[in-house]
Amino acid sequence: MRAKQLSVWSLALLVGAGVGPRAHAAPWTFQDKVAEEDAAQAREEERASREDERRQREEERRQREEERKQREIERVEQAEESYEEGTEHLDEGEWDDAIRAFQEVIKQGGRRSDGALYWKAYAQSKRGRRAEALAGIAELSKSYPQSRFVAEAKALELEIRQASGQAPKPENQSDEELQLLALNGLMNSDASRAVPLLEGFLSSNKSPRLKDRALFVLSQSDSPQAREIIARIAKTGSNPDLQLKAIKYLGMDGDPRNMDLLASLYAQSTDPSLKRAILRGFMASEDGKHLFELAKTEKSPELRREAIRSLGAAESTRELVELYRLETSPDLKEEILRSMGVAEAGSSLFDVVRGESDPRLRRAAIEALGIIDSPELGNQLLSLYRAEKDAETKERILESLFTQENAKVLVEIARAEKDPRLRKKVVELLSNTESKEATDYMLEILK
Repeated sequence: MRAKQLSVWSLALLVGAGVGPRAHAAPWTFQDKVAEEDAAQAREEERASREDERRQREEERRQREEERKQREIERVEQAEESYEEGTEHLDEGEWDDAIRAFQEVIKQGGRRSDGALYWKAYAQSKRGRRAEALAGIAELSKSYPQSRFVAEAKALELEIRQASGQAPKPENQSDEELQLLALNGLMNSDASRAVPLLEGFLSSNKSPRLKDRALFVLSQSDSPQAREIIARIAKTGSNPDLQLKAIKYLGMDGDPRNMDLLASLYAQSTDPSLKRAILRGFMASEDGKHLFELAKTEKSPELRREAIRSLGAAESTRELVELYRLETSPDLKEEILRSMGVAEAGSSLFDVVRGESDPRLRRAAIEALGIIDSPELGNQLLSLYRAEKDAETKERILESLFTQENAKVLVEIARAEKDPRLRKKVVELLSNTESKEATDYMLEILK
């Protein structure tokens, strides 16, 4: 009985403290409900605001990363241009200009720095600046001990030290010109005598121009020994610049054995420059088979794009159509469509326009049709325009006709178009077209 009395007393205390049942609390009013809803809405807005800020920060981070990548691409491209400029100056014997160009490559850094150090030292030695050349060779050996240019640099160092104390010989340049003329004369010489001599030029410390010419002469020979020399240079790459030239000449030859060799080199290499050179070799030989495989399997997006573009330049339409069917990335599908345009695969592109459900890819196919210079396509685009309902897609058709400089069809569309905006678009395009049909139509509007 006493326990029951204590429980009732305890409950009374709790109710008095405001902890008891809801009936004893303050009544719930409409204003309270509105206040709670406002508070919930405020919390939701704050959450949405934080989410927007997070997305904005992520977008800004992504843009900064894209800008960084773009700057890196531009830096690499600038270094490539300076490197090419330097080698051109070497070919012309313009030593001071070559030194400046290679110094620019070294300053920018990157994968061409070791080659730039070597060729800068080479130009300095030709200019008679031996101490600077030796310092550059030492820097190359120290900074890039694994570089394939180190072996050639050691040979150059030996040559410089042997010539130490002697004045530069201007007649060396004229000697080299005579050697170049002699190499041209070897084209029809006895291979058993010519090939070993050319191989000697390639292993010597001659200029890039002379070595390139020797390699070219070997590439024109039917001698198995000549092919073996080029293949060895392509595989070993003791001189990276000469290796890229060897790959180029193997590709130009188109021999199936060369294609298999290049495919093997591609699989073994991690050097993007070498891989790009091999892709260009496949393109030169119109080897759609190997390009197709690489376009499917290559992990690097840049090299995949290069393989796709090479398929277009090689006019490998069948491979491009199959690749489009297999590809899942919309960005790469667009690249494939552009390559179809380069390959002038008009029929395949119209198949995409008629069968593709993705509006973005349909428009990309229409743009690619504009690359193809064919009067027949103009009439097909006209039929497509008349049947199309989407205004943006119609604009793409107009732009493709403009790219084809097909003023005749554009004028026909302008005369029949009822949509003021589209008609204005046609007239704008015609105003930038230099043709009699466009001029006559402009006069017709003015009258």
